[in-house]
Amino acid sequence: MNTALLHIHNILRWLVLVTAAFAIIRGFIGWFGNKKWTKTDNFSGLLFTIIIDLQLLAGIVLYAFYSPLVKLAFNDFGAAMKNETLRFFAVEHILMMVIATVVIHIGRSKSKKSKTPVKQHRSATIFYTIGIILILAAIPWDRALI
Repeated sequence: MNTALLHIHNILRWLVLVTAAFAIIRGFIGWFGNKKWTKTDNFSGLLFTIIIDLQLLAGIVLYAFYSPLVKLAFNDFGAAMKNETLRFFAVEHILMMVIATVVIHIGRSKSKKSKTPVKQHRSATIFYTIGIILILAAIPWDRALI
C-alpha cells in the first residue's frame, strides 16, 4: 500500500505543478493585462485547489499510516531532529505543505470575494505564487523522479 500511495503522491506532485503554472500564468495575464475575470480563471483556481487538496490528503495518509521514515522518526523524535532526512519528512515537509495549502485556499477565497477583476487576478496570483514557492521549497527533489 505504501508504494502505491507513494506513486499516487508522486503523480499528484506533477499535477500540482502543472495546475499551479496554469492558474498563476492566467493570474499574471489578467492582473497586468487588466483582463476580465472569466470562468476559465475561476476554473484554473478551482482545479489547482482540488489537486492540492488531493495531494495533501494523500500526503497525510502516507504520513499518518504508511511512511517508514515518519515511523522511524517518531520512535526517537529527539534523535530524528538531528537527522536531516528524518527531520525533513517528520516535520518540515508536512508543515510547509499544510501552510502552502492554507495560503492557496486563502488566495482562492480572496479572489472569489474581490470586487474588481484586477483585485481578483492580483489576489489569486500573489497567494498562488506564495503557495507554490513554499511547495517547491518543500519537495524532496532528490526523490522527485522516483
